[in-house]
Amino acid sequence: MTDQAPYPIGTPGQPWGDAERAEWRSLQTRQRSYETDVVRVIDSLRSRFDVVEYGRLDYAPDTYALLAIRSREWRDDLPSVLVTGGVHGYETSGVHGALRFVEQHADDYAGRVNLLVAPCISPWAYERIHRWNAHAVDPNRSFRDDSPAEESAALMRLVAPLRDRVRVHIDLHETTDTDETEFRPAKAARDGEDSVPGEIPDGFYLVGDSENPQPAFQQAVIAAVARVTHIAPADRNGQIIGSPVVAPGIINYPVRKLGLCAGVTSARYTTTTEVYPDSPRASSEQCNAAQAAAVCAAIDFALGQ
Repeated sequence: MTDQAPYPIGTPGQPWGDAERAEWRSLQTRQRSYETDVVRVIDSLRSRFDVVEYGRLDYAPDTYALLAIRSREWRDDLPSVLVTGGVHGYETSGVHGALRFVEQHADDYAGRVNLLVAPCISPWAYERIHRWNAHAVDPNRSFRDDSPAEESAALMRLVAPLRDRVRVHIDLHETTDTDETEFRPAKAARDGEDSVPGEIPDGFYLVGDSENPQPAFQQAVIAAVARVTHIAPADRNGQIIGSPVVAPGIINYPVRKLGLCAGVTSARYTTTTEVYPDSPRASSEQCNAAQAAAVCAAIDFALGQ
């Protein structure tokens, strides 16, 4: 990584302009189908849940309906749970883990919580297996007022009426080898910065909120996921992706300050999951199961408090 070649778009040290962003977008090709992989699964759930179209993306010539799954018997006296996935479209188990939770586990919570699940927040990026939206903007740094990402703005509009009534929000992500080989170099090139090599943790970990730490909650989720897949160890510096490990498999970020999806509500219990699908010790099936297990553990913990 120390001899990494310059990113093929742009001039080193100079942030991208419109021409560079257009060149980048021209190189992104559809590799899978949001309609087939996500919308059809959601449609199969309509007999059990309400489905809400909370926005529509227009990236000509493509348009995408943004869909959320909602408890049919919504009750104002019940705690509400928000599950989000696919903020980064390339993080596959975030999408399919959210859908797996609804398909296999959501009925277990009927009459106990209100569920709102947005399984694929960034469908253009899902199809192109990319981190950014079509404008080379990272939706997961864009959950803020006057958001530059319509994906983020649409979710915030959906959640706004419930913002202060959500008890649990779990945002499902992955950390992949391509973070290091593609996405970090691309970000450095886009922003006119040097690309600094890092390490990819081998295993599942959680990112909590440094301004609302909930260590018992985070540890309960880790304990449940450890029965499905392995937990990422700290590196030689006692860190995961540059942040201090505060408990096995747990780091914290200031999620609202960074504009992360995990900060879109006032929920007491929030976390971002990170699985590692490129590990020789984990399969895609394990990754999806780990995401669903994390959601169940998060809800179970909150209901027990």
